[in-house]
Amino acid sequence: MSPNSTGNTLFAGVGGQGIILASEVLAQVCLEAGLDVKQSEVHGMAQRGGSVTSHVRYGEKVNSPTIELGTADFLVSFEAVECLRWIGYLKPDGVAFVNTQQIQPITVASGAATYPDDMSERLRNAHPNVIQMDAVSLAQEAGSLRTVNVVMLGAMATRMPFEIGAWEGCIRNRVPPKTLEINLAALKAGQDAANR
Repeated sequence: MSPNSTGNTLFAGVGGQGIILASEVLAQVCLEAGLDVKQSEVHGMAQRGGSVTSHVRYGEKVNSPTIELGTADFLVSFEAVECLRWIGYLKPDGVAFVNTQQIQPITVASGAATYPDDMSERLRNAHPNVIQMDAVSLAQEAGSLRTVNVVMLGAMATRMPFEIGAWEGCIRNRVPPKTLEINLAALKAGQDAANR
């Protein structure tokens, strides 16, 4: 990222996946690097498993908190179909990190819609730079299913211009001390998955 440019990261998923915490960690990493940061959240029907997004913009000077279509450097999707829903925000050379977990929305559970059964292929065809990972399994291996969001941060961190120590420090300040080691293991698991 050049000094005069603005970076854009869009987090997407469903309620309860830790999307807001992940966006707050990114915002803090950027602030500690001396960047101006703007953040905007849309919760939707978060408590019912509805769509949740968080826009994080960072740079020398950021005027607007929301990302325009086709301008996101990164799309970090915590659920597969949410990646397809928001992929239009990604710029042509942007990168999408997607957790392959499939959470059926209310419309599917009620029979009003069907969940695509060729999701992996659809994701591959949606954009040239889609990195798919089973963040649920990685989080479980790290010690807690609740760290899927940190796994996804670890993956994204591999493409950002900040030292891994900055990510670790911000996580240390945001999670309960008793879960710190599990969260740091999840961060590393995400890095390793993105670098494979």
